[in-house]
Amino acid sequence: MLRKLPYGANYLSWAEVPELREAFEDKALFRYITSGESVSSRFERAVEERLGAGHALATHNGTQALRLALVGTRPAAGTPVHIPAVTFVAVAGSVLSCGLIPVPVDVDERFGLDASLLPPDAERVVVAHMEGMVGPLPEGVPYVIEDTAQAMGGRHRDGRHAGTVGWAGTFSFHHAKVLTSGEGGLLTARDQEDWVRLRSYSDHGSDRAHGQYPAWREGSFYGENLCSNEAVASVQLQQFRHLDEILASLERHYALAVEQLPGRPDMRVVPRTEGDVKVSVRVQFDSGELRDRALAALTDRGLPGWTLDRYFLPEHPVLKGRASIYSDGFPWNLDDGSERYRPLSRDGFAGTRDLLSRTLCIPLAPELDKAEQDTYAKELASVLTLL
Repeated sequence: MLRKLPYGANYLSWAEVPELREAFEDKALFRYITSGESVSSRFERAVEERLGAGHALATHNGTQALRLALVGTRPAAGTPVHIPAVTFVAVAGSVLSCGLIPVPVDVDERFGLDASLLPPDAERVVVAHMEGMVGPLPEGVPYVIEDTAQAMGGRHRDGRHAGTVGWAGTFSFHHAKVLTSGEGGLLTARDQEDWVRLRSYSDHGSDRAHGQYPAWREGSFYGENLCSNEAVASVQLQQFRHLDEILASLERHYALAVEQLPGRPDMRVVPRTEGDVKVSVRVQFDSGELRDRALAALTDRGLPGWTLDRYFLPEHPVLKGRASIYSDGFPWNLDDGSERYRPLSRDGFAGTRDLLSRTLCIPLAPELDKAEQDTYAKELASVLTLL
């Protein structure tokens, strides 16, 4: 029962993308030259309404959304940015590509950034809601960016949507995410003035009116081209219409799977909160050897599973080797060796290494009906029982 496609990819349908046909018939794939309101704008408005986001901006991909959020804080070159020690390397890469220095911060049992380790003067922090686990945000930090690439539709404990509570939120529509347009990203901002600045930077620093050539005023800063296009936005909008359906089916599959897992003393399910996006069942074993045996057994049965070891950034080549595409080592060369650039952990990340070695993630399948999900859950339980 190995899933061929992840999550939203199973919901792609030609019949549900009238906006794409509209863009083709209009002969306009660039969002600012459409004859009427662009699909990109409609998608952004749908996000604002559904997620309760102040302002939304579509981008080419989630990494660009992260870069846009970071540069929008108007940092000085070489500024430290605190990031989780366990997340995809795109977070560190986004920081570095903005001329800033990533500082890994150790994580808690759910692999969320441990805010208690942050220095009192921390100004820029990226919180990654890994695998749908919606983590708390640090208090008193001026610029908290929520990386919600893997948690579209998740909620914080107060009911607000993940990606709408921090200074800015970023989302990904990469193929392996909850919703997908192959590539595609999204940024949200609470404050309109911040959003205007971010939108300007994403379009060469201009103040563009729809249907017109970009305009620059006195004092305009430079920018980049990070704008989405109508074809991608059409697919994003199609996917977004399925969000509630996917989330509900994931909830159902999660409940079925957890209910049937064996009550072994050498394994435990990492509990998910009500607001988490249930993209997987995360299991922790007493030993790394048992975890590896479980993964091998699932693979032999044709069931999917993965580990999180590759997300440990302190040992990732991009951070560990400190290489740079610039000949002078920029921006690593701006690290003066002071305390503010030192990774933050109470035990040198020993506990996190151990936890990673014992953790297995088993993905869930929202495209299956209840009977199929139940069969999947029973197969999973039988494999883990016989370890």
